[in-house]
Amino acid sequence: MKRNYTIILACFLTALLFSSCKMGRFVYYNFANITDHKIFPSRELHNDSVKFHFETAAIPKAPKKATIGEKEITFEEYLAQNKTVAFLIIKNDTIQYENYFNDYSRESIVASFSMAKSVTSILIGCAIDDGFIQSVDEPVVKYVPELKKNGFTETLTIKHLLQMMSGIKFNESYSNPFGDAATYYYGTNLRKAISKMKPLDEPGKVFSYSSGDTQLLGLVLERSLKGKTITSYLDEKIWQPLGMEYEASWSLDRKKNGLEKTYCCINARALDFAKIGRLYLNKGNWNGKQILSKKWVEESTVADKGPNDVNYYKYQWWLSGDGAFSAEGILGQYIYVNPAKKLIIVRLGEKRGNDQWESLFNSIANQF
Repeated sequence: MKRNYTIILACFLTALLFSSCKMGRFVYYNFANITDHKIFPSRELHNDSVKFHFETAAIPKAPKKATIGEKEITFEEYLAQNKTVAFLIIKNDTIQYENYFNDYSRESIVASFSMAKSVTSILIGCAIDDGFIQSVDEPVVKYVPELKKNGFTETLTIKHLLQMMSGIKFNESYSNPFGDAATYYYGTNLRKAISKMKPLDEPGKVFSYSSGDTQLLGLVLERSLKGKTITSYLDEKIWQPLGMEYEASWSLDRKKNGLEKTYCCINARALDFAKIGRLYLNKGNWNGKQILSKKWVEESTVADKGPNDVNYYKYQWWLSGDGAFSAEGILGQYIYVNPAKKLIIVRLGEKRGNDQWESLFNSIANQF
């Protein structure tokens, strides 16, 4: 009898887990991985026939050692020990260092995770340039009116989402299968999840890093495009004009009528991520053509100074305080841009490691 109860309980739990695609995905995959482009449906990004290539230094200026905090360590040992899979240093459009680890190569696809937040911000800027969105001061409910029933009003603006100051209730933890982040990552209906959002604080009062803000920003963007997908817009505005070397993709919540996971999940190669850094290094200009307005790039990378603003984040970019800025992902994915040094660094990894990457980037910048 006891054995029968055990079998019944096991069958019940199995049915419960796999009756929900989200729960099944969470149990099976457990935590985000840089190979997750293989488990989600996606839309393709197409490279143009004309490709942009960085030069390679005749005599590379690769650092031998790096200073992390007050400790000096061998550079490549530090990269390998902290689960790096790709590392690029580009100065004045010239590759000074390029290396790959753990069987990864120049051709290897890596998930961007939250670096995609910065790309979503770029597309918001493009949509404003193109007149799809009038300004960052427009109310979110203009584009997502169903949120009104949850208590949202016109006081919540696109800028609040860009600034992570929406006041929307959101649990950022990926470890809780019933939390918001897990629902957004492993779930199959982002539009439905967004429709359940609730206000917690008054917009514009508190900075709170939230993938929910960026996913709502993605829905605003999708609806502003009036039938064009977010991926096709990225293809048109960025991927092809920048002469990306490889095709790429953007993961969706579902295959049919899917919505891009705009808070994460652009799947591409290190060299092409570096070109996004180059676009911002040159204030939206690409080889003489203004791809994105200079005003938007400057607004995105200079901190606001209002009483509730933070000095380390602006429009989905992390700011360093010395004029440098970066797109960042949860497993230590980085596009670091230092305009004063004309320097771009891309780091992609399986794990964040000891989380001293900004210190390392500063150390490298000081050597250039």
